[in-house]
Amino acid sequence: MLMRIWDLPPRLLCRNHLLGEHRELHAIWSVLTEKKKGYSRHPETLRWEGRLKALFTRHQKLVEEMNRRGYHHQSPLDKNLAKGSSVQNIYIDTLSRQREILKQKGCQCRLNRSWR
Repeated sequence: MLMRIWDLPPRLLCRNHLLGEHRELHAIWSVLTEKKKGYSRHPETLRWEGRLKALFTRHQKLVEEMNRRGYHHQSPLDKNLAKGSSVQNIYIDTLSRQREILKQKGCQCRLNRSWR
């Protein structure tokens, strides 16, 4: 299974990648906060160990974009569990590589816009 939390601004993501990332984020949050074994050794999960504050912040950014697009978010995370570093500085792929991966998918991601 390919799990992906993009490190690009959510406003650049197409509907499928925005909602898909939100779903994957909840899966990773669940594995890390409930000590579940499934996908606990996946590289995407491992990079968020000790960085639940950063994962919580990413979730908030996704929710803001979902709300901006008219989606009704109904799955908040427990802020009390958001421990550890508030910064994610471990990447599986560089930001430019992530852009290339999305370009190759031929989706509606807005990759011609500023991404910083």
